[in-house]
Amino acid sequence: MRKLRHLTRFRYMPRRSVPIGQSRLPAFDRQSGDLNAVVEAVRGSRNKFTFDRGYGHFTLTGVLTAGASFPFDFGFIPSTTGEDGDPLDVLVLMDEPAFVGAVVPSRLIGAIEAEQTEESGETVRNDRLIAVACKSHQYGDAKSLDDLPSNLVREIEHFFISYNEVKGVTFTPIGRAGPRRAANLVRAAKG
Repeated sequence: MRKLRHLTRFRYMPRRSVPIGQSRLPAFDRQSGDLNAVVEAVRGSRNKFTFDRGYGHFTLTGVLTAGASFPFDFGFIPSTTGEDGDPLDVLVLMDEPAFVGAVVPSRLIGAIEAEQTEESGETVRNDRLIAVACKSHQYGDAKSLDDLPSNLVREIEHFFISYNEVKGVTFTPIGRAGPRRAANLVRAAKG
């Protein structure tokens, strides 16, 4: 009976008491300085998951339309909050897809600075940071967006425009930034 009580005790824990690994991660690794990117959508997949801080797990929150898929692993930077109230978004270029919930040590190479207008008419900044997985062979030499084929960056911008359009949101790129500016965006969003 004692063992059974021990097991059932966790069933009724309040939401805020669940241990939360991803939300306690720093944006940058304290030893290496690498960016910690947490994957929510895997390259080639239509599924978008979102980390639920209350329960400490990932929940399916969206599915892309038929024929669409994420061009690279997409996720968030822990311990940050953007103008839209969510953690900062990051697209991680790497050789093979990871899995939902994976923490990918990455190097920032830039950002697509953008404004996002909701159906309600409210407009907020919602930049998309671009990073390269530290262990990537294919993209390992990229130090900035300028090192990528220009058509690839345009295709990434187009993906985010159409991804948001289907949700009734207008995503408008307003500029591109280099790695230093991208790192400053992360530091400004810590908290």
